Amino acid sequence: MQQKGVSMTISSSLNAGIAGLSANSTRLASISDNIANSSTYGYKRVEADFHSMVISSSGGSYSAGGVRATTQRLIDERGPLVSTSNATDLAVRGRGMLPVAAYGDVTSGDGEQTMMLSTTGSFRTDKDGYLLSESGLVLLGWPALADGTIPSYPRDTADGLEPVQLKVNRVTAEPTTSIDVSLNLPATETNAAAKGNMQSVSIEYFDNTGTSQNLTLQMTPTVPATGTSNEWTMVLRDTASGNAVVGEYTLTFDDTRGAGGSLASVATVSGGAYDAASGSLVVNVAGGPIEISIGGPGLDGGLSQLSDTFAPISIEKDGFPVGTMTGVEVDANGLVRAYFDNGATRTIFQVPLIDLPNPNGMKALDNQTYMPSTESGSFFMWDAGDGPTGEIVSYAREESATDVASELTAMIRTQRAYSSNAKVIQTVDEMLQETTNIKR
Repeated sequence: MQQKGVSMTISSSLNAGIAGLSANSTRLASISDNIANSSTYGYKRVEADFHSMVISSSGGSYSAGGVRATTQRLIDERGPLVSTSNATDLAVRGRGMLPVAAYGDVTSGDGEQTMMLSTTGSFRTDKDGYLLSESGLVLLGWPALADGTIPSYPRDTADGLEPVQLKVNRVTAEPTTSIDVSLNLPATETNAAAKGNMQSVSIEYFDNTGTSQNLTLQMTPTVPATGTSNEWTMVLRDTASGNAVVGEYTLTFDDTRGAGGSLASVATVSGGAYDAASGSLVVNVAGGPIEISIGGPGLDGGLSQLSDTFAPISIEKDGFPVGTMTGVEVDANGLVRAYFDNGATRTIFQVPLIDLPNPNGMKALDNQTYMPSTESGSFFMWDAGDGPTGEIVSYAREESATDVASELTAMIRTQRAYSSNAKVIQTVDEMLQETTNIKR
């Protein structure tokens, strides 16, 4: 029995040495993978852990259980961000991952694509306008409505996601709906001795087809027989309506100390009513209503009546003529904005950030992509910057999470451990040889 116990102990030592060789081989493989991908953008390093295996011992003898190795990809570890010159090079600063799909899935024609996750990507438009990376991944997002707003999409499923596709030859126009007018009228023109010269200013606006039109403001002073009237008649004419009058208003200015020169009241003769609270009125041009802000009592800007000078101060309006897309950028909140040569900006997609309870439990795929699994838990789609997620950084890539110096240090330790386990096997072999010699 004693001889049998010795044999089992020696045998367990041999098995433990073999297990040590296997475990250290696994660690070396993970180190090799990490070092090989030290320059791979978005690479998440693999960590190998050792776990002892204990076999119950009895009778005063000890049986070595050995060791086993497990590996885990540390997906939640992030590499440093580096700047680039491409607007659609994207990286995630903080928690969260970008939704992507394989190019083959997107172009298969069945309208279905499997969502994968990544933390960085260099995306550029292909021949069909898809934002495609060099590794064949297409960026996914929620499409915006025609007015640039993002509708409500389900956050716990990828059903609402679509490939981000840019129509690079797309043209757009935006009609003018509001105009802010700031100008000064000469107070001397409302005196009894004034000539009563009409002052006018023409304001360009864009109709529903992006065509340039003009709205003319004609300001005629009321010249009294004696004294000062501080009153003007404002007539608005629209070129798109054959230069017809679309509004007429009587303006009265204040000449008291402290409020001198400010607009005191507006009386509507024709056109939309004046709103004193907002200092604006609405006129209907050929293409629809336009809100014109002229100021009012207690409001900044707008019309004033001071001194003897007619001076347009500023005219601000919305709307744009027809323009062609010139570029696209993704902001920190994941909004994909297209820029046009007419100065217009339009939101066309929103890229969410995907978060999971256990990112390290995801299934690792090629090209630094991952898929949710039962170990990772259910995912949820957040607006970038909301909840636990970080923000999306454009003009940036995430470098590999590998620290080469640490990996080389671990490789030396692994080599020493491997050699030590090989020495155990060599020693066991010598002991078994001694046991064989006893029988001779």
